[in-house]
Amino acid sequence: MTVSPDFENFQAVAAASNAIPLVARLMSDQLTPVLGYRRLVSADDREAPSFLFESVENGDAVGRHSYIGAQPSVEVIARGHKVTVIDHRTGERTTDTVDDPLDVCREITAAWRIPSHHAGSGLGFTGGWVGYAGYDTVRYLEPEKLPFSAAPHDDRELPDVHFGLYQDVAIFDHVAKILYAVHWVHLDEASSREQAYADGCAALQAFIDRLEAHSVPLPPGSVDLDLGKRPSPPARSNFERADFCAAVERCRAYIGAGDAFQIVLSQRFERETTADPFDIYRALRIVNPSPYMIYLQAAGSILVASSPEILCRVKGDVVTNRPLAGTRHRGATELEDLHLEQDLLHDDKERAEHVMLVDLGRNDLGRVCELASIELEQIMAVERYSHVMHLSSTVTGTLRKSLSSWDALRQTLPVGTVSGAPKV
Repeated sequence: MTVSPDFENFQAVAAASNAIPLVARLMSDQLTPVLGYRRLVSADDREAPSFLFESVENGDAVGRHSYIGAQPSVEVIARGHKVTVIDHRTGERTTDTVDDPLDVCREITAAWRIPSHHAGSGLGFTGGWVGYAGYDTVRYLEPEKLPFSAAPHDDRELPDVHFGLYQDVAIFDHVAKILYAVHWVHLDEASSREQAYADGCAALQAFIDRLEAHSVPLPPGSVDLDLGKRPSPPARSNFERADFCAAVERCRAYIGAGDAFQIVLSQRFERETTADPFDIYRALRIVNPSPYMIYLQAAGSILVASSPEILCRVKGDVVTNRPLAGTRHRGATELEDLHLEQDLLHDDKERAEHVMLVDLGRNDLGRVCELASIELEQIMAVERYSHVMHLSSTVTGTLRKSLSSWDALRQTLPVGTVSGAPKV
């Protein structure tokens, strides 16, 4: 195994940094992200915190990189203001009452001094925090207006926030057919740089051994791609029809009174299944490929998702928000597709909805970006995906020097397409 950087360069970087990635390059022509994930997490382990991120761009082009990780070194789990931190390196588990769990994540990573350029530069995500923040995280931003004491009962009892700090990540480069295995070394955990490097190389080799271990091939399964078939009705909704209609009338009254511009009234559908969640993800990535495909396991829940939308991205000091609103299905022919595009572009209702969300995105970025830096780089462009087309806009701004990506995330949660406008 050849590791980058070598010890000499590792020492040079360690002079100014205490968190350094060790990277090994492997051939990946016989290993897929799906199989790699299953080697890290066994099929009968549905509790192990882990993730698989894949991407298909413009409906048919596979994104260059896929990412997998399992067993974070630290977990941060929040239910309201009660936050539990689990340190798997030491076995320590603490629970405290805090104002905002995102500040806990921020404080943990504040101890990591990361070099601006390293062996993993250019690979996108090489390690760090992965998890979810639920809809009610807006209550951390506006505790006086939206206290958790006034929140509806969560019948599923899921955490509001669950993040894991991943020091081991596998990155698949689908263009070069190379697998990059990454292990982050934290020098504060070792007695010397020599010991830190040796332990890091051993941990990296152990991670690679798990990825290369022989495993039972995944069952081929079958996917019915006859998308014209309508699925059977969902078994249960959390709304009775009469209650939902009454809620619609209340929303209309709020809008009529000027209390809101846009309200997203949602209902949750449930159905029982014997299908394995990972098999559902495998089918979803074929039936509905999207720019952001997610399989995320956390204690007590599994998230299977496919989305084209960026909530918030911070790259350098540039913050990006990309609202998607306004939808048409794809046409059966190129001519029908173009007709549907024009119908979407000239639909007053879809345009009005989209403009509201663009304004909301500009307002969100205005809370964390430099004055006069916010720009509308793209407005109402039509983006095509496997089954639908959307109106898309891109809002950018320059992050204030005193703030971080955690501040940008806090201000943009939850996404406007599910919160409505205004958010509070």
